[in-house]
Amino acid sequence: MTQPTNRRFVLAKRPVGPVTRDDFHFEQAPLAELEEGQILVRNHYLSLDPAMRGWMNEGKSYIEPVGLGEVMRALGVGEVLASQHPRFAVGDHVQGALGVQDYFLGAPKGFYSIDPQLAPLPRYLSALGMTGMTAYFALLEVGQPQTGETVVISGAAGAVGSIAGQIAKIKGCRVVGIAGGAEKCAWLVDELGFDAAIDYKNEDVPAALKRECPNDVNVFFDNVGGEILDHVLARLAPKARVVICGAISQYNNTTAIKGPANYLSLLVNRARMEGFVVLDYAARYAEASREMAGWMAEGRLSSREDVVEGLENFPDTLLKLFSGENFGKLVLKI
Repeated sequence: MTQPTNRRFVLAKRPVGPVTRDDFHFEQAPLAELEEGQILVRNHYLSLDPAMRGWMNEGKSYIEPVGLGEVMRALGVGEVLASQHPRFAVGDHVQGALGVQDYFLGAPKGFYSIDPQLAPLPRYLSALGMTGMTAYFALLEVGQPQTGETVVISGAAGAVGSIAGQIAKIKGCRVVGIAGGAEKCAWLVDELGFDAAIDYKNEDVPAALKRECPNDVNVFFDNVGGEILDHVLARLAPKARVVICGAISQYNNTTAIKGPANYLSLLVNRARMEGFVVLDYAARYAEASREMAGWMAEGRLSSREDVVEGLENFPDTLLKLFSGENFGKLVLKI
């Protein structure tokens, strides 16, 4: 077959502070010929995640940084157009690290097949994808919520937070979300079933935490860091668990990362704080997917995808994550 031209964003330089369009080069290049062990995928949807900001930085992390001149890393879903790999056939739909480009051509390391008849493709990047896996394992394995406990979620109207809060409700907890703006807070309570929501943009957060968590906080699922983390640490219950899933308030810092100012609350309350990386649970993704699909079929778990169209809009769309514009899972339709 004639190889198509591939549009792609490659990392041009290491960002300093917020990401800009100038940190990328937008290229068009012909694809190479398919080799043994490779597949060619037409990318349909890409997942935009706060973690992408960290992947652009040089230095030690849980995953190798994106190299300068390399296609920007992104998880995605697409359709196999050609295959020289025994596990994938033409017409299969797959999920994997497709990159910010029209087509993926290469060895499908870590890819797996998905069924578009069972769920819309964007859902495999949200509740049935890495977002759902993150919410499921971070909450249940690290947070270990118990029936009747109070769970607080920061970044609660985002992709991971909105799923984690619903799982906490399924497990019988009182769930309080922290989000920015009245519309997001109403969505958490009225549509997702959170018990309460705190609008950090328009409320006194310490006072609101005291009001909504009269028995203090047993599990804090943190996606934000910074001042919000400090406020919740001040409300910990004895033996509380703090899940460090993300720290989006700190990712664009040009100065030192702001750590917790009142970490001694962990000592006083015999609490623990633990970091989380979803890749540690890869062997159990199928288990989590089955349970979450069951909850969705029962109407106990819902997923919202915020879809923006156009590969060329990638840099500006990525910035929506850091301004808090997105509702639920942010997805780019190619």
